[in-house]
Amino acid sequence: MADRSFHIAMYPWFALGHITPYVHMANKLAERGHKISFFLPPKTQHKVEAFNLHPHLITFIPITVPHVKGLPLGAETTNDVPFPLHPLIMTAMDLTKPDIEAYLRELKPNFVFYDFTCWLPALTRKLGIKSVVYCIISSGTIGYLLSPARKTLEKGMIGSDFLEPPEGFPSSSIKLRTHEAQALAAVTTMDYGSGLSFVERQLMSLSDCYIIGFKTCREIEGPYGEYIGSQFGKPVIFAGPVVPNPPKIALEKQWEKLLSKFQPKTMIFCAFGSECVLKKDQFQELVLGLELTGLPFLVALKPPMGAKTIESALPEGFQERLKGRGILHGGWVPQQLILRHRSVGYFVTHCGSGSLAEAMVSDCQLVLLPHVGDQIINARLMARDLKIGVEVEKGDEDGVFTKYDVCKAVKTVMDHDNELGNEVRTNHAKWKEFLLKPGLENSYMDDFVKQLHALV
Repeated sequence: MADRSFHIAMYPWFALGHITPYVHMANKLAERGHKISFFLPPKTQHKVEAFNLHPHLITFIPITVPHVKGLPLGAETTNDVPFPLHPLIMTAMDLTKPDIEAYLRELKPNFVFYDFTCWLPALTRKLGIKSVVYCIISSGTIGYLLSPARKTLEKGMIGSDFLEPPEGFPSSSIKLRTHEAQALAAVTTMDYGSGLSFVERQLMSLSDCYIIGFKTCREIEGPYGEYIGSQFGKPVIFAGPVVPNPPKIALEKQWEKLLSKFQPKTMIFCAFGSECVLKKDQFQELVLGLELTGLPFLVALKPPMGAKTIESALPEGFQERLKGRGILHGGWVPQQLILRHRSVGYFVTHCGSGSLAEAMVSDCQLVLLPHVGDQIINARLMARDLKIGVEVEKGDEDGVFTKYDVCKAVKTVMDHDNELGNEVRTNHAKWKEFLLKPGLENSYMDDFVKQLHALV
């Protein structure tokens, strides 16, 4: 690896599920002596400052989010608004272009890492800076949904188009259900800020950048990354797993006391990230399914649609039946620390990329319950390609799951006499060992940096 350090600016999509992995990547680069200027919304800074392990090299630069008609006052990230308003957050990001240009002229970084701000490559070329699309979304998802081979801009897109992979897509077990294909087609073609559809924005980002980087390993997603490189005619580099460093803080006493009541590896932890909001009937089926397992559980979810609190949405008599066995929490929880707790043995996840990265290096068995977007293809990669988790079954047409579907998936990963359960437990242990193998991450990161050096 070359000795010379360089300067990277980062401008991720204003969603905590994107900002946090960028901070993890900033830490890995700063470990190697590189300077990071990290643009982010002002009120979000305090949420990620604790993750900055190299404050002498990583500088957070607050970017004022312009107000856009229709956005609640003070909204900065997708966590502040429901999904239909996400395009307005994107429009607000687009309006920061003059501020970003002023900072880049002053800072003169070697590279800018970005994902959704499709106007950055043209700006950075003008300033003599190299642009890097650093993808938090999996290469399997991007290849399946956004490949130029689909000719989406020329032909448009309807749900049935997504039932089959695009031409040339690597051999894979990724298949979509009817309701998933319809939902993904609608999201892909919807206006996603400033009059651009999501697919237009992503195709511009991937076509105009200098290089594409993925937060994954060749061993896991290599063929998908190579397919994207060939489709867009761009070099593709893999950063490796970028496993978050183990937290240096201990679990708060209140959580430690609650979780320690239960036997080792008996507890189910269910969390769906900072944005997922279930319909009330599906929320009830989920908690009733966890009840049916007979195991203790911690559910950390936002209140479902139409409910002010998680408790008010519970099925009748639920709290009385589950007193002492079911813990319900409607706010933020220290997920990484909970996954590492000795009592927790199972993780019911929405399959966000950050949650999966943490789960794959834990000892918890995985139950997969995706909801939207890239979570769906992430779940197929985990359940069918890597075979390290069991997905909750849903109706093909309506996407509805029952309490019996939830219970069945959990029981499968629990059951040592179940062939599929044994297979996923064995595979999970194998991939955990691989991802934590001494030297693996350093080797990937050193190679990533070496390839960036070759471009300076």
